Amino acid sequence: MAMLEVRDLEVNYGSINAIKKISFDVNEGEVIALIGANGAGKTTTLHTITGLLKAKSGSVKFEGKELLKTPPHKIVEMGMAHVPEGRRIFQQLTVYKNLTLGAFTRKDKASIDETLRMVYGKFPRLEERKKQVAGTLSGGEQQMLAMGRALMSKPKIVLMDEPSMGLSPLFVSEVFKIIEEIRASGTTVLLVEQNAKKALEIADRAYVLETGRIVLSGDAKDLMNDDSVKKAYLGE
Repeated sequence: MAMLEVRDLEVNYGSINAIKKISFDVNEGEVIALIGANGAGKTTTLHTITGLLKAKSGSVKFEGKELLKTPPHKIVEMGMAHVPEGRRIFQQLTVYKNLTLGAFTRKDKASIDETLRMVYGKFPRLEERKKQVAGTLSGGEQQMLAMGRALMSKPKIVLMDEPSMGLSPLFVSEVFKIIEEIRASGTTVLLVEQNAKKALEIADRAYVLETGRIVLSGDAKDLMNDDSVKKAYLGE
């Protein structure tokens, strides 16, 4: 059984049919990439999985449990974290406060402190700036903070929405390196990313979304060599 099973998921935005009966699986320990153009439905898919949007029909199961009628905070408690597009950090709060808010579903202080040390180990810059107001960080540092905050909930799976958007090439490389480290530490990753080349380089498998439908899927390395993917998403 897959860790995350999406079956015939259909989502409407008002009168627009944004997601048209898509199905896909994410297995434990994988990095799965969802790639596609702007407006393809990638963010809508993530928002529906994490309970931020209501589905019209279909099923989303996480470790065998149905999520579609589960409140977002309960989904976090179950072991799913979401790094939203545009970071969505708490601009007025310190780096440290942002991180501790990521552990809001957890009660054991010693365990939370241990996770905080792990996050600082992955993101030394956040420890250096822990007393700094988050809104004063650079874009790359804010992205690291959003990723670190998600890890504070000790998730089994992290859903990441456009983590490289708007970042310098140096920070893009750093972000993808950290995604690989997150996977190496045993956490599963579902990655939505417009930088298809980078996403396919680190993913195990990938799904290509076009206007709310999955039009291609397979091993990430195979998709990198697919002519239609090269033309549409890799600039080749």
